[in-house]
Amino acid sequence: MALKRQVGLKQGLRYKGGGPMLVWMLHRISGIGIVLFVGLHVLSSFSSQMFGLNLAKSVNIIYESPAFQIAIFFCVLFHAINGLRVTILDLWPKLIEYQREAIWVEWAVFIPLYSLAVLVIISTAAGV
Repeated sequence: MALKRQVGLKQGLRYKGGGPMLVWMLHRISGIGIVLFVGLHVLSSFSSQMFGLNLAKSVNIIYESPAFQIAIFFCVLFHAINGLRVTILDLWPKLIEYQREAIWVEWAVFIPLYSLAVLVIISTAAGV
């Protein structure tokens, strides 16, 4: 017998996961962002060897832009800090009951580091 759930699209899309679910989703999204960056980098290197510098320069323009650098730095830094949190919680299972507090510590480390990096990226792009 199949389950019959009367959940509409609006109710299904409503976010109910809290902090741990948000961190879980951001970890997956940042991993995809890192894979895309590495793929662009490989494409750029490959195209410079095979097709000349024109295609490589156009790909380089994409990943050297400040907006792309800000996005990829978000992905790398968040993925690294969240991975460290997950590793610590895996190595010491008694700490899992403090998972929400660990997420707050993660954000307390991530936000200042990311803000500083964004400030440096923007000031470098502005030529200051």
